[in-house]
Amino acid sequence: MKTRITELLGCEYPIIQGGMAWVAEHTLASAVSNAGGIGLIAGGSAPIDYLRDQIRKCKEKTDKPFGVNIMLMSPNADDLAQLCIDEGVRVVTTGAGNPGKYITAWKEAGIKVIPVVPSVALAKRMERAGADAVVAEGTESGGHIGENTTMCLVPQVVDALEIPVIAAGGIADGRGMAAAFMLGAEGVQIGTRFLASEECQIHPTFKELVIKAKDTDSVVTGRYTGHPCRNIKTKFSKKLANGEKDGSLSPEEFEQITLGSLRKAVVDGNVDEGSFLCGAIAGMVNEIKPCKEIVDEIMAGAEKLLAR
Repeated sequence: MKTRITELLGCEYPIIQGGMAWVAEHTLASAVSNAGGIGLIAGGSAPIDYLRDQIRKCKEKTDKPFGVNIMLMSPNADDLAQLCIDEGVRVVTTGAGNPGKYITAWKEAGIKVIPVVPSVALAKRMERAGADAVVAEGTESGGHIGENTTMCLVPQVVDALEIPVIAAGGIADGRGMAAAFMLGAEGVQIGTRFLASEECQIHPTFKELVIKAKDTDSVVTGRYTGHPCRNIKTKFSKKLANGEKDGSLSPEEFEQITLGSLRKAVVDGNVDEGSFLCGAIAGMVNEIKPCKEIVDEIMAGAEKLLAR
């Protein structure tokens, strides 16, 4: 399957692995790239030395293109932006802000720039700023989300832009990919499905929660802080949601008790204090498989449907 995304990124398949904070490290990223997609290493707020090591380890495991995701609200965003140039990273995706001040330097270094956007307005701004493509991410996604659904957002972004659009949010198999392409997307970004991959290094408890999740087992918390996140339902996430709803948790208290909660989920598997970020499509993810098998299944399913 060749699209403007495969041509732009030099990959076999137009599948990008989501840049999930604390989750997307070199083992997962290299496995997805070796499977024909584009793996991403999550920048987050990790120390620059650690991220440099992750990039170099990924290069040891794959000679295929891979990228880095930068959360622009992170305090080390400037350093990470420069690190991507210094280490010859080929793809950068961004979230939580406007990467405009970095784009010229990135493009001069040959980096392909793909911001994640939740709205048509931001997508237009990113195109004007020089982005090579955008990820239109619907509210079905795990982690930080906007309010518009993938089904509604993707075709509106496609109609508004000349650059190619990658769809994200609620895509976990060939049907989701084919649907995204019918809406005008030329690639997909997938996160939740790769949580249940053999190469994903998250705590076994996290994987078990994903595998056992039903269609109603996700909840959005943090809207009143301005940073809504989709989580798997646990006692902790229900406590956050209820505290937000009935006012028993102030935004300040919410931020305090969620500090470090993602690490507690990913590294420790702590269901009492951890935030298990996950998309609404988790109810369709029922088995742990190698990344190559996941990618091959998605591509085979999508090609079969799109050929009809």
